[in-house]
Amino acid sequence: MELKNFDLKMFTYLGGENTCFEMAGILVTALMLFLTKKVCEGEPTVGGPDRVVNQHGTNKLVYITSQWALQLVNDSLPFSRANSFCRSQFASLLTVNESENHEDLLELLRQTGTRSSVWVGRSSKPAAPSKQYLQISALSFPKESHEGFARVNISFPALSAISMCVRVQWDRDWNDVSTIFSYAAPVFTNEFQLRGQLDVQGRVLLALIIHGKHLPYKASFPNDGAWHHICVTWRRSGNHWAIYVDGESKDTGSGTDTNRDIHGDGILILGQDQDSFGGNFTEPFFGNITDLNVWTMGLESRHIRALNSCSTLSQDMLFKWSLDRISSHPAVKEVQTSLVCPAAYPQVELQDCRTLQGWTNQLPAWSQTECSNLLPFVCRSTKERYLKMKQISESQSVRPSAFMNHLMMLSNRTQPILAQLPSDLNNLAQASVLLNISAQALEHTPQGELQPADMVSLIQLLSLTADIPIQPPTPLENSSQDGVLELSQHFVSVADSIICEDNMLKWQAIKEVVNGPMDVVKSIDRMVTHLSPHLMSQTDQLTITSPNIKLELQQQKLQEGSKVSSFCGPDTESHAHLDCISVPPQKIQDLHSNGFYKITLVNTWYGSLRPLFNPEENITMVPTVTDGSQRYLGTFLGSSVVSTTVLGDDQPVSMAVNFQLQHRVENSLSTVYDPVCAFWDFDLSPETGGWWNTKGCKVVSRHYGYTVCYCNHTTNFALLLQVYEAQRSPENEKALQVLTFIGCGVSMCGLLFTFILFIAVGVPKSDRTTVHKNLIVALGVAELLLMCSDWASDNRAACFLVTALLHLFFMASFSWMLVEGLLLWSKVVAVNISEDRRMKLYYIIGWGVPVLIVGLTLAVSVDKYKAEDHCWLNVQTDTIWAFVGPVVFVLAVNAVVLCRVVMVTVSSAHRRAKMLSPSSASKMQTFDLTWAVTRPVLILLPVLGLTWLCGVLVHLSVVMAYVFIALNSFQGLYIFLVYAVYNSEVRNAIKRIKEKRKALSFTNCSQPTSFLHSQRVPVSSWSRSPPTPSSPETSETSGANSSTSMSLVIKNESFRKESFVSFSMKQASENQVSYVSALSLHLRIPPAKF
Repeated sequence: MELKNFDLKMFTYLGGENTCFEMAGILVTALMLFLTKKVCEGEPTVGGPDRVVNQHGTNKLVYITSQWALQLVNDSLPFSRANSFCRSQFASLLTVNESENHEDLLELLRQTGTRSSVWVGRSSKPAAPSKQYLQISALSFPKESHEGFARVNISFPALSAISMCVRVQWDRDWNDVSTIFSYAAPVFTNEFQLRGQLDVQGRVLLALIIHGKHLPYKASFPNDGAWHHICVTWRRSGNHWAIYVDGESKDTGSGTDTNRDIHGDGILILGQDQDSFGGNFTEPFFGNITDLNVWTMGLESRHIRALNSCSTLSQDMLFKWSLDRISSHPAVKEVQTSLVCPAAYPQVELQDCRTLQGWTNQLPAWSQTECSNLLPFVCRSTKERYLKMKQISESQSVRPSAFMNHLMMLSNRTQPILAQLPSDLNNLAQASVLLNISAQALEHTPQGELQPADMVSLIQLLSLTADIPIQPPTPLENSSQDGVLELSQHFVSVADSIICEDNMLKWQAIKEVVNGPMDVVKSIDRMVTHLSPHLMSQTDQLTITSPNIKLELQQQKLQEGSKVSSFCGPDTESHAHLDCISVPPQKIQDLHSNGFYKITLVNTWYGSLRPLFNPEENITMVPTVTDGSQRYLGTFLGSSVVSTTVLGDDQPVSMAVNFQLQHRVENSLSTVYDPVCAFWDFDLSPETGGWWNTKGCKVVSRHYGYTVCYCNHTTNFALLLQVYEAQRSPENEKALQVLTFIGCGVSMCGLLFTFILFIAVGVPKSDRTTVHKNLIVALGVAELLLMCSDWASDNRAACFLVTALLHLFFMASFSWMLVEGLLLWSKVVAVNISEDRRMKLYYIIGWGVPVLIVGLTLAVSVDKYKAEDHCWLNVQTDTIWAFVGPVVFVLAVNAVVLCRVVMVTVSSAHRRAKMLSPSSASKMQTFDLTWAVTRPVLILLPVLGLTWLCGVLVHLSVVMAYVFIALNSFQGLYIFLVYAVYNSEVRNAIKRIKEKRKALSFTNCSQPTSFLHSQRVPVSSWSRSPPTPSSPETSETSGANSSTSMSLVIKNESFRKESFVSFSMKQASENQVSYVSALSLHLRIPPAKF
C-alpha cells in the first residue's frame, strides 16, 4: 500500500473484525519479524561475517569484530526510516567519525559486493528544533499612501536560476491587484514579478510574471490577516517555475516562451510594480512584508518546507533580510513583528544526509544526498549485544513460547515465518493490525509467561511503529480519528504488558540487549507526539488508560486567561495525595503572548516502572545530608514516573512544570529517606539509554508521604530517594535541637556576665584577661548569629551576610582559642617575648587571620560560598575547607599545648608531694596524681576548644551527639564558671569592693578623718598573713594594690583554716616555676601534697 493512499485505505483495514483477521493472515509474515528472528547457525568468528538470508532472498551480513557487530541491511529506506530501524534493533546508524570501523566497513561491503551508496549517521547530536517564536523587523505599507515602496540595494548578476522567499501579511480591506515585488532590468522592465489579488471567496490569488509573460492566478492563501510564507523559484533549465505557500507547492509549470537568463544589473522593488526601470510605480501593495531572501539557485521542496519552519539556508544566498540594505519611501514604516514558526509536518531536515560512496586510496569517500532517497545502510551494535540477541532469538525458534502459540492460533498459521524486510512495516494500517493481534495474544497469555524473546520483539514493534511516517491530518469523517485512536489504544496496551511488574525478572534477562524500561517510555512519547494532530483533530480531550499507564491529551485555543487543568494518576477519589503534574498558568499566557494559536498537552503516568529498575544498581548521586548525623546508604527510584510534553501549534515547546509524587516506599525506623527531584535524560548516557539527572529541578516542599517539585523543562520526571541509616530518632532530633537552642542561650548569658564582670569589678589588666575578653566577644557574637540564622534563611542577601559573619566570628573564636593555647605555652615553656610585642601578635592571629581567610574565600568562590537551603558554608564544594582546615589546625596545636601543661603539672605535683610528705602511702599519691591530671584537662578543654573533637564521633552514637552539644553549646557557661565564678582574680576584686564598702561604712561611723587617710598607706605588717589562693589569672598581678587589698581582708575577716600559700608572691627567677605554682593553686592542689 502506498503511503499517499493511507488516509482512507487505512481505515478500511480497520473497518471490521473479519477484515482484521483476514489481514492478520496476510500480515503475519510481518509480525514474525518482531516475534522470532532466525539467524544463521553457529557463532561467527572474530573478524568474520555472519550471513542471514530471509525467504525473499535478501542478504543481511553481520560482520563481527572484537568489539562491534556491523550489520549491512540491503533493503533501501529513507534516512529517517533507516535510523529508526537501527534503533529498533538496539543499534545505531554507523557514524562518519568512527575511524576504527573504516576497515571493518570496507571488508563488509566487499564481501557483500555492495557498490551503491549507503547511509551513515551524523557524528554529532542533531540540531535543536527551529525557533517557535521569532521577533523580526518588518516594513509596513499603509493604505494612506499609494506611493510607498522599498528598494533592495544589491547588485544582481545575470541569473540562470533564482528563488525568492518572503513573508507577507495582506491588508484584509484591499481588493485590487497588488505587487509584492518586481524586478526590472535596464533592457526589460517586467523581468521577474510576483503579484496577487483577492477572489470572490476572500482568498489571495498569486501569479508570476517571468520575462514579461503573465502566468495564471492559481496559487492562493486565505486573506485572514495572518502571516504567510511565499516562495517562488525559476530555473532556465526547462524553464521550470513554482509557487509555494506556507511550505506547500501551490502552482508549478515549465516551458515559457523565452529560454534565457534573467538579465543582470536590475532593480528589485518591494510593494510596487515598475512600469519603467526604477519608476512609474503602479499597483501598490498594502500590508506588511518581512523576511525577504534571495538565492541564485532553484530551491527544492524540502528546502522550502524547512524555510517555512524558520530554518536558514546560506548556500548560494544572494540577499539575506536586513533593513540596513533596504531604502524605503517615507510612507513605509519600520515595525517590529512576532512570527510563529510552524513545525514542518513531518519535521524535515534542511541539510542533506551523509552517505558513503566507496573508497579512494583506502580512504572513505563521503557524499551528501537528499534524505528522502532510498539507500541501504549499516547498523552498529556491540558484539555482546548482538550475540545476546542471537541467543534469545534461537531459543525462541526452537521452542515457541505460549505467547507465540496464541499468536499463531489467532492468525490461523501453523508455521512461523522467520524473516521479513524492514520496509514491509511502512504505514499505520499494517502497524495497527500487528498491534491488534499482539494485544489479543497477550490477553490469552497467562501473566508471567511472557518470555524474554517475546519482550524483545514487542519492544522492537513499538519502536518501529512510533516512527512510521504519516501525512498531515485532512478533514475526513469520524473514522479517521477512530482508527488512529484504536491504534494508540493497542500501542498502550502492548506497552503496558511489557512494563508490567510481573516481568521484572524478564527485564533482568534482556538487560544486555534492551537499555531498560525507559526505551518503552521513549517509544510512547514519540508515538503520541507523532499522532497528536490526528488524535485531537475532532476533540479537545482524550484519555487512554491501562493498569500501569494513564495517557491524557488536552488541547485548547490560546486566549487571555487560558489555563489547563492538572493531570493526575489514577484513583483520584481514594487518595489524598496523588501523582500530579501541571504547567503554571503564567507559562500558558507566555505562549499566547508569543503568538501561539493553540496548545496541546500530552501527559503520561507510569505506575509500574519502579520495580523494573535493578535495585542492585545504585544511582550515583552526591548525598544531600552531609552533617554527619546520618550514614548515606544509596539512592534509588522511589515514585511513579510522570511526564508532560507541550506542543505549541503541533511543535514541541519546553516549559516549566510543577509536580508532586507519592513516596512509594515502606517506612522503617532504621532508615531515613531524603527526596530528590529528577528527570530521565536520554542524552546523558546515550550508549545505555540515558540516566537520571537533576539539572533544572528542585524540591519545593517536603511532606509526609509525598514531595512537591519544580522543573524548568518538560520530560519524564520522578523522585529519587536518598537512603540514610537513621542514627537518631525524631524524638532525639527534637531534643538535640532544643538542647542546642537552650545551650546557646545559656552560653550567651554566661559570656555576657563574664565580660561584664571583667569590666565592672576592676579585674587587673593583663595579657591573659585581654585574651579572655576577645574570646568572649568572638564566641558570643558567633552564637548570637547562629541562633538568628534560621530567621535570615528566607532572604538570600541577609542569609549570605549571616553566613559570612558566622564564618568570620567562628574563625575568630577558634583563633582566640589558639591564642589561649599559645599564651599557656608561653607560661609553661619560657619564651622571652615582651608583653607588648606578644599582644600585637595575638591580635593579628585573633582577628587579622580570620578576616584574611574570609576575605580570600569570598574573593575566590563567592558563587559557591553559601549552602542552598541554610545560612552556612556550602559543604558540597571545597569552600567548607576554609573553615574546617583552620579549625583542625587550631585543635591540633591546642592538643599539644594541653599535653605539655598536663606533663608539667604532674611533674611539679609529684616532686612537691615527695618533698612535703615523704611518708604518704603510694596509693594516696596515685590518687592525687590522677586528680592532678584530670583537673587541668577539665578546666582547659573548653577554653582551648578541644571539646569540638567530639564532632568526629557524632555519627557513631546518639550519646556522642548529646555529649558534643552539651560540651560546645554550653561552652560559654563553662567559661563563666571557670574564669568568673571560680576565678580568684574576679573573686578578689569583688572582695576588695566589699571590703572597701565595709571599711568606708565603719570609718564614717567611728573613725576620724585621719584614719581614713592612713589606711590607704600600705602597712607591711598587715601583709604577714597568707594571701588568698590564686589561679593562673593572678600569677602576674601580685603587687602593691594586691597587698593593700589583702591587708583590708585581714582586718575585716578571718581566713579559712585551709588557706593556701601563693607561690606567685615569691620573687621567682624562673617564669616556668612561678606559672606552674600558680596553676597548681588554681587547680586546688593542697600544700601538704606539694
